[in-house]
Amino acid sequence: MDWTPFVNWLIEHGTRILLIIVASVAIYYILRHFVPIMVKRTISRAMVGKPKTAIKKRTTTLSNVFIETGMVFVGIVAIFMIISELDINIAPALAGLGVAGIAIGFGAQSLVKDLFNGVLILLENHYGIGDYVHIAGIDGLVEDISLRRTVLRDLDGMVHSIPNGEISVASNYTKEWSRANLNISVGYGEDLDRVIEVINRVGKEMAEDPDWAPRILKAPQTLRVDNLGDSGIDIKIVGETKPLAQWEVMGELRLRLKKVFDEEGIEIPWPHTKVFFGNSPETTTKRLIGK
Repeated sequence: MDWTPFVNWLIEHGTRILLIIVASVAIYYILRHFVPIMVKRTISRAMVGKPKTAIKKRTTTLSNVFIETGMVFVGIVAIFMIISELDINIAPALAGLGVAGIAIGFGAQSLVKDLFNGVLILLENHYGIGDYVHIAGIDGLVEDISLRRTVLRDLDGMVHSIPNGEISVASNYTKEWSRANLNISVGYGEDLDRVIEVINRVGKEMAEDPDWAPRILKAPQTLRVDNLGDSGIDIKIVGETKPLAQWEVMGELRLRLKKVFDEEGIEIPWPHTKVFFGNSPETTTKRLIGK
């Protein structure tokens, strides 16, 4: 058997196919290395004065999208070049795909919607990788974004892949900064001026604590008397923190307030109910005295 034609073809076309594959892999590593650098420089100039965490999130988000999109384009070009080297006539296939594409297009409307909405999300910077958001009825940390979908991981560790076309409203808990927002309830017999002074003091001490100062932008303090509840008076406390730090700050603040309230003798009420069967004790007593 004469292997000469095969060897000649392998030398000529096989070498080109290998070069195409090597070039594609090389482009991938070039994109992985240079795209984040270029994006970071551009974002840093466009977001002058913004927090470093916000710049980092934006850079990571756009870099991933550009790399993924670039590799899809490079992959498609490489496939067509390899097919050309194999001497496969793709004209009939392309014509068939054109006809089938019309039918597929009607069923791909949701995909087009996903891609279009993904572009808007990225351009308008609704959220980025590392943000904690509420989208499509789900709360979670953004782990990945592409033009087609957003991936969230919730507090249970469950991963949600949400098509961008389903996102009509995006609520971002961690855009540039976050807010500590909580209510503390005290008894009706407490002096509210004294309670407010204690709360503000504890919030200020926490903001000056070296362990917590890096996470707090504005010391937690009393905003208002928020509600006259069934068992106690609710006092609203607010403060500003670094992104994603609001929950741990609120947890530590609750712990400190409980300890200080115990030391100061300030009552933290709990729900309780008095039940009377028939006449109230006061009415019954009056009737007995009347007799």
